Amino acid sequence: MSISQLARSIVDSPTLRLNEEARLLRERGLPVIHLGIGEPKNKAPINAILSAANKLNSGDVKYTPTDGTPALKKAIIKYTEDNYNRIVAPENVIVTNGAKQSLFNVIYSLVDPQDEVIILAPYWVSYPEMVKMVYGVPIIVTPKDGTFYPRMEDILEAVSSYTKAIIVNNPNNPSGMVFPPEFIGELVEFCESKGIYLIMDDIYHRLVFDGTKAVPGYQFTDNDIESTKVIVINGVSKIYGMTGFRIGWVIMNRRMVEVMTNVQAQMTSCPATILQSAAEGALNGLQSYVESLRLTIENNRNVIMQELRSFNGIRVPEPQGTFYCLPDFRAYQENSVELADFLLKKALVVAVPGIEFGIEGHLRLSFSGTVKDITEGIARMKWAIDPESPREIYIGDRKMIRDWL
Repeated sequence: MSISQLARSIVDSPTLRLNEEARLLRERGLPVIHLGIGEPKNKAPINAILSAANKLNSGDVKYTPTDGTPALKKAIIKYTEDNYNRIVAPENVIVTNGAKQSLFNVIYSLVDPQDEVIILAPYWVSYPEMVKMVYGVPIIVTPKDGTFYPRMEDILEAVSSYTKAIIVNNPNNPSGMVFPPEFIGELVEFCESKGIYLIMDDIYHRLVFDGTKAVPGYQFTDNDIESTKVIVINGVSKIYGMTGFRIGWVIMNRRMVEVMTNVQAQMTSCPATILQSAAEGALNGLQSYVESLRLTIENNRNVIMQELRSFNGIRVPEPQGTFYCLPDFRAYQENSVELADFLLKKALVVAVPGIEFGIEGHLRLSFSGTVKDITEGIARMKWAIDPESPREIYIGDRKMIRDWL
């Protein structure tokens, strides 16, 4: 079998791989707890369901314009005005099959072979792979002080004549950190002055806690939408808990939207019309739904932090947003892949190795599920690796005895 060099260079998605392993274990009847997946347990907003059902009942389920239906674009324009204080035109919006395709469309349309894209660690696992898929070069900037906050001086040190873009995910997956407004302001000012695109992945921007706000990049530029280097990516997957609907969008200048529309036309033609109707319903519906989900996730954050503090030797900065935390487990195991595999085998708990996000010795834990899963999952992890925890535990209906510590 002949497989292209490019395809061979792309690593598998660790989250999807772990999802599959967990699924297979569950099919065998094992009580797996999944603390790896970023997917709230909520039901989709009723307005989204009704809007999709109306479209389906009409029987008029056909192709849409490649860049999205006019009705959904209108809803996105209003959403952008309400949440970003920025007025954009329909020509500045392209709707995609999820924010992941939005990001790929942007990278594909901007990056030439050997162009560099700066990625801030810890980073979402797909960023470097997407850059490599267009023969670009991912340049990873890792905080030198052991925190999850990058320093502007480290970013400036990484910039070269080949730098085409910088990707910022705020709030950050996997750490849950929200970058300070001063940092975002410095980045925007720098990118505008140097002609470097600043790709703002805002998919979690309303899932923030304790009064924190993820300040949009638009706040720090006077350039209009046609001239700014700030690109905004968003979608309905996280803030509405509509992960399976796969609707995202990009806000950018008209010329680049035209280019991305051509790219998308050759890849997927258009997003599904029923799913676009669902997204339109969510955006136009009562936004109290988002606040209800945010409050649930914030409570889950408080629970997982309380449970993690019972460990000896674990350091975990408190997440300010998203539904992830990135605890430091190096007191127990330096190799995060081996630790994640061990926890899945012994405790039947799924956690994602930190090395996949550019930070070794950590595990990404999701608190998007139920409180029961969080408390039981952390208890199992503690039993498996903490010698000061009780040696016996029930996993499902089986009594387990730890005999390896």
